[in-house]
Order: sequence, then structure tokens, then C-alpha cells
Amino acid sequence: MRALILSDIHGSAIAARQALSFFDKFNCDRIFLLGDTLYHGPRNPLPEGHGPMGVVEALTPYKGRITAVRGNCDADVDLMMLDFPIEDEYAVVKDSNTTLFLSHGHIFEPNCFPANALETLEPANLENGCRKVDAYLYGHTHIWKLEKNFKGVLIVNPGSTSLPKGGNAPTFALYESATGTSPAKFSIHRLDDGSELASAEIS
Repeated sequence: MRALILSDIHGSAIAARQALSFFDKFNCDRIFLLGDTLYHGPRNPLPEGHGPMGVVEALTPYKGRITAVRGNCDADVDLMMLDFPIEDEYAVVKDSNTTLFLSHGHIFEPNCFPANALETLEPANLENGCRKVDAYLYGHTHIWKLEKNFKGVLIVNPGSTSLPKGGNAPTFALYESATGTSPAKFSIHRLDDGSELASAEIS
């Protein structure tokens, strides 16, 4: 699996199209969408190229390849426009021996998210008694991040494609499955040219 990871598009059709151009450039087969997709939010300025219907049109061809979670700015009326399912609080992606937890970041605090969180959240669905979370993917802060929290979980924030904060450029992230002796890998990339800013592996 190779997944394009996007968050906090906030209705920018320009940013959505630019980010999705990397789907083929990086030979991706999945998209992880981490919330705040169509609405710019009452505390945010209108992003460049604001056009929520343009975002819908850009995402629709990928609808069968998207795993999406709801952000704090995603209203019911916005979600009705998107032609793919969106999980309210979180989604779990199991990729071989790697378990990814996807959420927007406003409900589950990433910095103290534990590897055994699914014991509480999904006790009936656990495989072999325990499914350890290897990485927590989230957005919300508009600031990219790629580091382990103090619970030992790799936290991955792709930043925002349209309204980055902290002096950062617009960014996105990639996930690559483990292959042979190579472990699973995450990387953060600039939206303007796709150049890599940081990377981390899951051993």
C-alpha cells in the first residue's frame, strides 16, 4: 500500500487538485483524508482558491480509494456532498503487521495516545487479544509533525494543504507499506514541489 495523506483542505479547490496530483506521481493506491475538507471554519480566513464544490469534484474520482474521518469543521451538510463514507470519530487501517489509527485530532489527544487504545475502543474486534496501534494519523493543528509520543506511538500530522500554521509551507504526507526487509515508512512533503521534509520508519 502507498497512501497519500491529506488534512485540513478547508474548501480550497486549488490545494485539493495540487495535492491529488501527487497520487499518480508517487504511485499511490489509497488516500487517507483526515478531516476539515470543505468548510474553511469560522476562525480561519478563506484559503486561496476557495471552492468547496471544486474540492468535491477533485475527490470524487478517488471515492473508492479514500478512507476519511470527520473534522471539527465538517458539518452534516458538507458531508452530504461527498460521495464516500466518513467515519465520525476515527478509522483503523490494518496493513499487514502495521495498525494505523486515523482521527482528526480534536477528540483523541495525539501526544498521549497509547498503543493499546483499541483495547478500550474496540474490545469486541480485537485480533488475538490485542491490536497495537503503531501510528496515529491526525490533522487539526495545521502544523506537520512526525515523531513518537511518550507512549511510543508514532504521531503523524501531514499539516494543512491550504492553511498551514507555524510558518510552515502547505504540506501533505505519504505512507508506504513494509516490503521485504524495509519497514513501513511515513514522510512529509511540500505541496509546491513534492520535496521531502522529514521521514520516519515503523520498525
